[in-house]
Amino acid sequence: MKDKTIDYILRATWQAVARMYNEEAAKYGATMATGFALLSIDKENGTPSTTLGPRMGMEATSLTRTLKSMEEKGLIIRKKNPDDGRGVLIYLTESGKEKRELSKSTVLKFNEAVKQNVSPEKLQNFIEVSEIINELISEKKIFNI
Repeated sequence: MKDKTIDYILRATWQAVARMYNEEAAKYGATMATGFALLSIDKENGTPSTTLGPRMGMEATSLTRTLKSMEEKGLIIRKKNPDDGRGVLIYLTESGKEKRELSKSTVLKFNEAVKQNVSPEKLQNFIEVSEIINELISEKKIFNI
């Protein structure tokens, strides 16, 4: 496409980022979703399973599959929520905490590489534009104008 649309640029960039993270995660027998979940779980107090999906922007079925895989790999354990017997808290195991640090390091390396190649002004502009796009979408101002 000679004249790329904004959504094309966003989609192509996100697909490249996701592919990069999945390639890196595969070296450790994981996926980007696993790494993101590890970073989204409170490493000390656990996290209610019901808050993980919205926090990660994942559908329930995808989250369930990811958590099941993480549990099978010994990265997490599930415990009943003591404050609400119907709920479940997700906790990181020691192995999960180690993999969480690896995920964190990977994300920080990506951020550092971008910061080394993009001026602070351009990065701030990117953040501001992204926030505006998210606001337009969340306030349903795209197709209701």
